[in-house]
Amino acid sequence: MIKLIVGLGNPGPEYEATRHNAGFWFVDEVARNLKVSLQPERGYFGNAARAATPHGPVWLLEPMTYMNLSGKAVAALARFFKIAPGEILVAHDELDLPPGQVKLKLGGSHAGHNGLRDIHAQLGSADYWRLRLGIGHPGVKAEVVHYVLRKPSPEHRVAIENGITQSLSALDLMLAGEMERAMMKLHAKPPRPKPPRPEGVSPPETPR
Repeated sequence: MIKLIVGLGNPGPEYEATRHNAGFWFVDEVARNLKVSLQPERGYFGNAARAATPHGPVWLLEPMTYMNLSGKAVAALARFFKIAPGEILVAHDELDLPPGQVKLKLGGSHAGHNGLRDIHAQLGSADYWRLRLGIGHPGVKAEVVHYVLRKPSPEHRVAIENGITQSLSALDLMLAGEMERAMMKLHAKPPRPKPPRPEGVSPPETPR
């Protein structure tokens, strides 16, 4: 089961609405869902809350170290409570997915994401779960830094928020450790709408 949910972002009002803070947005919604309030915890270098769930307690954490030092907060809390990497879920912004698309995966490379890079280093492991929240890509690698630190367009913000809402629908499965079922729920494509029938054309008769 998941015992620690981490949202990645940067502290401060100037970063609050930027794409790089999508992980914070997710954990804020999880906190509302679980009816807890994150509070500053100096020992864990971030804002944290402990929530009771039917599957056992879960910690929520938003590192206040700035993105590049996210692992400092994650490792501090995980080590104190003896939480293994496979019991950690890290929600973060994902350039390689369009706004609103979400993917759940275990392990893998940090793909240049500085928050994940530091978590890798501080945990000494890449074997933690990631919730990849699509924010889209600017199309040019040189623009990435400016892109993630800017606010998304209103349309993209709505799409990202819809992706977070979709992620919450699988929260109980993730907390229960039913990660395969959570992935199936998150990755399922909505059914394609049937094309409208041309006017004046009757539906085919079914044989009796």
